Parts: sequence; C-alpha cells; structure tokens
Amino acid sequence: MRVLFVCLGNICRSPTAEGVFRRELEAAGLAHRVEVDSCGIGDWHVGKAPDPRSAAAARRRGVDLSELRARQLAAEDFSRFDYLLAMDHDNLAAIRAQCPDGCGAHIGLFLDFAGHVDRPVPDPYYGGERGFEEVLDLIEAASRGLVEEIALRLEGQRR
Repeated sequence: MRVLFVCLGNICRSPTAEGVFRRELEAAGLAHRVEVDSCGIGDWHVGKAPDPRSAAAARRRGVDLSELRARQLAAEDFSRFDYLLAMDHDNLAAIRAQCPDGCGAHIGLFLDFAGHVDRPVPDPYYGGERGFEEVLDLIEAASRGLVEEIALRLEGQRR
C-alpha cells in the first residue's frame, strides 16, 4: 500500500502529514506494509527541508521532519501510489488535472478520513504559531482514520 500527501509547496502541510502518518502507522504495527511520501503541486521549494515552524510544531508532538525534502508531483506518482491525498481543494483540482485516464488511485481530500468531508487543511504558512498547531490537530485525526481504512484493506488482502 502506498500513500502520497500533496499540498502546494511541500514544506508545511504535506510533510507534516507524512511525518504524523508514519508515526500512526508505527503505532498500529503497519509501518512495514505501507510506503509514505509527500510532494507539492509547485516546484518552488524542491529539495528544501520543511518550513522551520512546521518542523518545530511537529517536533513538539514527537514527530521528526528533519530528513524530509520537498519534491514536486510527478506523472509516475499516479501509477505508483494507491492514495493521492490533497490538503485543499486547489491541490485536489491540480491533481485531478494531471491525472491520466485509467488511474486507479484514490484521489481525494485528506480530511475526509477525519470525518470532515470536503474540508481543507488550512495553509498555516502566512499565519501564526496557532495555525501550525491546528494543522497538526487535523492531520492527527485524519491520520488515525486513514490508518483504520488501510488496516481494513490490508486485512482483506490477507484473506
């Protein structure tokens, strides 16, 4: 199973989602069965580390983002990943615009897995510290929901 988190520049929301989701997979004993990555729609930050404010907020919750580096969504991601999860509606529209015909991946908003159907993860980039904490709250909730879904899918594959 492979999961890709997508935001605009891959320095705030999607690397945070990658790090938090990895932690939740570890806690569920599924880390060895699920590949996780993140990327951005744009290429402005390719090769750069996550925003220091995102990294600091994640670190306060026990999530290390220091090894992550930004990359841009690529054509091969559509065949490589089972889930392409957007942080907001603009990201989702960009993913869908690039999606080739016949793509079998689940493409949708990440917060759908937290029961917040059609709700975006707000971009904390231009806000204050509280915005980064809110993003973490939302991402933690959605990560737990996604882990539950993937656990059920993986259990179904065993039968």
